[in-house]
Amino acid sequence: MRNPYLSIIIPAHNEERRLPKAFLAIDDFLKGQKYAAEVIVVENGSHDATSQVTRKFAKKYKYIKLIEVSTRGKGLAVKAGMLAAKGEYRFICDADLSMPIEELPKFLPPETKGVDVAIGVREGKGANRVGEPFKRHLVGRAFNLIIKLTILPSFEDTQCGFKMFTAGAAKELFSIQKLSGIGFDIELLYLARKKKLKVKEVPITWYFDADSRMRLIQDSLKALLEIWQIRKAWWTGGYK
Repeated sequence: MRNPYLSIIIPAHNEERRLPKAFLAIDDFLKGQKYAAEVIVVENGSHDATSQVTRKFAKKYKYIKLIEVSTRGKGLAVKAGMLAAKGEYRFICDADLSMPIEELPKFLPPETKGVDVAIGVREGKGANRVGEPFKRHLVGRAFNLIIKLTILPSFEDTQCGFKMFTAGAAKELFSIQKLSGIGFDIELLYLARKKKLKVKEVPITWYFDADSRMRLIQDSLKALLEIWQIRKAWWTGGYK
C-alpha cells in the first residue's frame, strides 16, 4: 500500500468532547480531495475517553489511527505523531479546529511549492482573528515580541497550532527535537532556520476558543526558560 500524500497529526489531551466534531469536519474536507490521507491522534495522558472516542471513529474511518503517549507534553505528542506519520506532507492540527480545516490547502503545493515548513500565522496582512479578547491578544503579542527579540526575529506568530512539514523536514527536525512542552514550536523553527530550511508564514483565519488549553501567562514564562535551553543545546552541540 502506497504512503498517503497528507498526514494530519492531532495532539489530544482530554479531547473526548471536541474530537467527534473535528473528525466529521475533517472527513467532509477529505471527501473533496483527490489524494490519500491519514489522521493520527496522539492521546497524551488523558483522564477522559479520548482514546475510546478515537477508536470508535477509527472503526468507521479507516484512515484514523491512534497513538497513546502516557507522559504529558504537547511537544512530546506531536513528535510521536510526526515520526510515525507516512505522509509526504505532515500537518499539526489542534483538536479544536480553531483554524477551519478548509484552509489546509494553503499549506500545500502549489501555494507552498519548494517550502520545507509552512506555519499558520494569526497576525499581519491576510490573517484574521475572530472573537479573541483584547487582553489575551495583547499578552500574546507581547510574548511574541520577546521571542522576536531573543531568538526568532523574523516570525510574527510562532505559537499557532497549525503547521505543515514535508516528510524530509519532519524527519530532520523532529528526530532531534528535545523539548516536550510549550516551547517545542520555537525549538523547531529555530532548528529550521539553523539548518537553512525554507519556512513560509501562511496567514489564516483563526477563531478564539474559550476552552483553549493554553495557559497564557504560565506557559509564556515557561517558554522563555525553554528559549535558554534551546540556545544552550545548540551551542553545546546537543542537536547533533
